[in-house]
This record gives sequence, C-alpha cells and structure tokens, in this order.
Amino acid sequence: MTSYRTAVPADLPQLVGLLELLFSQEADFQPDRVRQERGLELILGSPQVGQIFVAEEAGQVIGMVSLLNTISTAEGGPVCWLEDMVIQPQSQGRGIGKRLLDFAVDAAIQQGFLRITLLTDRSNVKGQEFYSRAGFLPSEMIVLRRSLTSPKRLS
Repeated sequence: MTSYRTAVPADLPQLVGLLELLFSQEADFQPDRVRQERGLELILGSPQVGQIFVAEEAGQVIGMVSLLNTISTAEGGPVCWLEDMVIQPQSQGRGIGKRLLDFAVDAAIQQGFLRITLLTDRSNVKGQEFYSRAGFLPSEMIVLRRSLTSPKRLS
C-alpha cells in the first residue's frame, strides 16, 4: 500500500537518489549528489522555503515532489513552484504520481497558495500530458536563466 506524507530529514538519502534519477533525464541539469543533498537540506530545514512530499511503500520512498514558496505581485499573495517531481520507474503507471501530485496540490490549497507554476523539458511530452490531465495549462511565458556562479560579464 502506498502512503503520502511530508518528507522528513531521515528521507534525505532516498530523496538524493530520486534526484539523481530525475537529473539524469533532464536536458538542463546534471546529477550532483553534493549539490542535491545541500538543496534538499535547505528545503527540509526551512518550512518557509518549501515542502517536499513523498510517496512511500514498505518503508521506501518511491516518489517525491517539492513545492517552493514565493510571493506573486500578479496574484497579490503566496504562490509556489512545483519542482522535482519523480517516481521510481518500477512504480510508474500505477497512479502513484497522480496521487502524489494531488496530495501536494491539496496541501498548497490548504496553506492558502493561489497558484502553482512548474517547468518541464520541452521534449518531455509524456510529462506535459501528465500535468495537463492534472489541470496545468501552458503559459505564453518563456524561461530565461542566468547563472550567478559563473556570471556573464557585461562589456
């Protein structure tokens, strides 16, 4: 039986493993256990930053999704970013991802968030269909990034 709950620090090693799986599939990111562990610790240790939700079976974390908190001037209140949605491959196709996403969305509604935004790879058609079935709509906005660890110099 699958249960859904908020992640705790003891889940950290399993969460790092899930992120390694996720980032090995994404075009823009690479697995880096040290960075992923540091990021997860920051979220787990700071509820005002966000929450991580997990799907668990027989004491093993088999899926995760994180919601990171911010404020939207467009919405006039709190909103969140959905990040790091991943289910172990052997557990996919059983509705676990849908129930985990529903669990996270319900938590966001209960906490008064006004919107959830997410990014997915342009080539991840399966993921886009999954989120569309869950009520997420495409946006006219595009993503731009600037690394602050190796900033581009202006001349």
